[in-house]
Amino acid sequence: MVFRKLMAAFGAGVEVDTVLTNTGVRPGELLRGVVHFRGGNSEYKVEGIHIDLTAVVEVESGDNEFKSTYSFLRQQVAGSFQLAAGASHQHPFEVQVPWETPISAIGGHPLHGMKLGVRTELALAGALDKGDLDPLFVSPLPAQEHVIAALDRLGFGFKKADLERGTLYGSTMPFFQEIEYYAGGQWRRYFNELELTFIAGPRQMEVILEADKRGGFLTSSHDAYNRFTVRYDDPPNAAESALQRGLEQMARHRGWF
Repeated sequence: MVFRKLMAAFGAGVEVDTVLTNTGVRPGELLRGVVHFRGGNSEYKVEGIHIDLTAVVEVESGDNEFKSTYSFLRQQVAGSFQLAAGASHQHPFEVQVPWETPISAIGGHPLHGMKLGVRTELALAGALDKGDLDPLFVSPLPAQEHVIAALDRLGFGFKKADLERGTLYGSTMPFFQEIEYYAGGQWRRYFNELELTFIAGPRQMEVILEADKRGGFLTSSHDAYNRFTVRYDDPPNAAESALQRGLEQMARHRGWF
């Protein structure tokens, strides 16, 4: 546990630390933790505590591209209370991780290119301290795991993942995730690369595929799209069957497939 002093913001000597109980969660699950305080040299009124879930997003502006931190959930977890001088205090909290939260870990390993975090915002004596950013690792839902595992079996190789600014149809997020793959197996004949996007909800998810399609004789390469729905109560092989159909539909070109 590492306490940070809020001297610069408040001149109070108050120390605070947030400890997450479960740094690894899935979309829709509860993220739990405890905010710990140590009082400063006098009594202070804590006016409120907020938990902020954030993500690093790629933003395109004209010919330039830069990274920006976006908040996708801000929730108050405590109201006002008095913090006595030198006293210790702790406040447990829990927030529900949004269903559309992007994946940032697979099989217990961080997903390259992804950066999600949890920030504790403390309002004290009329000022706001945003605190440090604690890493957040979000694992796939079982239905998402079925799609990812199926791509692996079909020979697709993971390239990278990132978040792009923008809102897709059916989504409420200000950004969307693209998990990028190199085409493999028989699919090398049709695609150069494949991008995978999930829009998850409480009962089902949308799967969006975008492929960089190879050109043929007297044709140029272009992108192909496919979108399908997977319900969480479907049998496990339903996601793989829908994925296979989607890839086949994108691969069709002048009867090649």
